[in-house]
Amino acid sequence: MKNNKYEMTIGIECHVQLATATKLFSGAKNDSREAVPNENASPIDWGLPGMLPVLNERAVELAARLGLALDAKINLASRFDRKHYFYPDLPSGFQRTQLYEPIIGEGLVELPSGGKVRVEHAHLEEDAGKLTHVGEKTLVDLNRAGTPLVEIVSMPDMHSAREAREYCQELQKLAIYSGASDADLYHGNMRFDVNISVAEPGAKKLGTRVEVKNINSFKAVERAVEYEFKRQVGLIEKGEKFGQETRGWDENKQKTVSQRSKEEAMDYRYMPEPDVPPVRLAEGFVDGVRAEMPVLHTVLRHEFLKIGLGEAVVETLLDNHGLALRMHEVVGETDAKTAKRVADWFSSVWLAAEVTSTEIPSVAQLLELAEMVAAGELSSTAAKEVLLKMSVGSPRAVAEKLQLLQVSDEGALEEMVERVLALPAAAKAVADVKAGEMKALGFLVGLVMKESKGQANPGKVQGIIKSKV
Repeated sequence: MKNNKYEMTIGIECHVQLATATKLFSGAKNDSREAVPNENASPIDWGLPGMLPVLNERAVELAARLGLALDAKINLASRFDRKHYFYPDLPSGFQRTQLYEPIIGEGLVELPSGGKVRVEHAHLEEDAGKLTHVGEKTLVDLNRAGTPLVEIVSMPDMHSAREAREYCQELQKLAIYSGASDADLYHGNMRFDVNISVAEPGAKKLGTRVEVKNINSFKAVERAVEYEFKRQVGLIEKGEKFGQETRGWDENKQKTVSQRSKEEAMDYRYMPEPDVPPVRLAEGFVDGVRAEMPVLHTVLRHEFLKIGLGEAVVETLLDNHGLALRMHEVVGETDAKTAKRVADWFSSVWLAAEVTSTEIPSVAQLLELAEMVAAGELSSTAAKEVLLKMSVGSPRAVAEKLQLLQVSDEGALEEMVERVLALPAAAKAVADVKAGEMKALGFLVGLVMKESKGQANPGKVQGIIKSKV
């Protein structure tokens, strides 16, 4: 990626499917992840003559949420246009979108690494269907046709593959935490069109722009950018001319492939959409949406860093929406030390066990578990075992059932220590400790732990051994 002779400039168009129950202009079901082909398609989605669209109000609300998450202006007046093009999965022959008067104006995305990416605008539009190629035949599935999308258009503010990936990751979090979208990359709820150009540093004019369409993973965004930079630099170095084009990302070959020359706006013959009235939002509409906004991950990131969590732990938590929200509740109910202990459990134990998010323990359970560890009633290892089984009862009940409670009673521990010190197997270790060889102390503690079946408090056991030897 390092090449001092050339600089890369990147802009990204991100399509986000809104989490509505129904489609943008029809009453057909919006979520088709488990549906058979063409199950969720209405006469409006089929583009049949005489079928009139009705705008989904919930889609407008969620678009406003996403706009607020982008720190953008929500335009009270917006309208739809027809974008004409022919594809087999677009029966009407046009897409309803917002070219001239979008609902979301200029915004800003701040990257964790410190960079900033400006958002030019974001607009509502309907999706097309899906084509599946089987041998020489092509099958059409219109389940996606008409699903509500917000297309977020960035300014060309990125100059590395890492920045591009980081920006896309931030967009996903903003979409999820705002409640606007599930942003499920696997099922196509979020897709990226990455525009890349190469020029000499400081050039007044950007290089020829190439668009890589429909990328659906962060890793693919990063690799597509890296590949395109090398490809375009290679062409420039050879003196070869190349025009604007649309390319695709071949995951198997790890390279971009040419699809078609890049269309301009005039090619789509945009015209005002006659069947959908202009959108006029009431003065208090945006304030109402803002009042219902959930806590965003940007707020949580600051909160978690403030209590002393490491950046890696913070990002791990933020990548898991349910855990991050529970962690936010924990932070509000306890001190930093206890909160950090819970964060460690979540990031190193809970996620490693791949437990479903619906089973996350309550704040009360987590704090009780932390108190038991602090009081010496549970070892840190035992606490991790209890954590994964707390859905069946309180931490104490689970610990008792699993016989994990530590023995901390001084009298009981002294009896155990005395029995162990009297064992022939302990004689050499006792002599070594008396001679100042403190490594042997661990051996004696281990014998006591074995005697107690792991239930003795090791810290107290060590202190008692020292006092007696």
